[in-house]
Amino acid sequence: QKKGRFELADGGTILIDGVSELQPSLQGKLLRVVQERSFERLAGTRTISVDVRILGSTHADLEALVAAGSFRKDLFYRLNVIRIEIPALRDRLEDVPVLAEQALRDIARRQGGPARRLSKGALDRLMSHSWPGNVRELQNVIESAAILEDGPEIRAEAIRVGGVRPTAPI
Repeated sequence: QKKGRFELADGGTILIDGVSELQPSLQGKLLRVVQERSFERLAGTRTISVDVRILGSTHADLEALVAAGSFRKDLFYRLNVIRIEIPALRDRLEDVPVLAEQALRDIARRQGGPARRLSKGALDRLMSHSWPGNVRELQNVIESAAILEDGPEIRAEAIRVGGVRPTAPI
């Protein structure tokens, strides 16, 4: 009788990341939870009511998916109460330093050590990338650099953007 994600989020918010990628059968089940605010556990015998705010994130154009018939129109209208569109990271490069520093703080917290800093060259390298993978790509690049560097400062040579590192040695 382990609680599922919706039960755990009762009274709060649940994020469905990549909502556009849900299989049609799951779209139907999600629609039912959204509409009825209740569900039954797999092989369960009772209905469980939940009060959950649902956030869905996607890189896809949900309206185009609805028009193409690959995303349920009724689910789209239930989820599309408030739309927040966040531009791609390449269109808001001013966020890169802040996000990179936050990633370094998160790494430090997980490892139990002091947060490291980015050199000017490392920051310049981060700012010159187009970030097709958005924030997740940035976080991955920062984590990789933190592994490659021993000192308190992340140098440009440790920044591997686009799967490539600079030609200068570390």
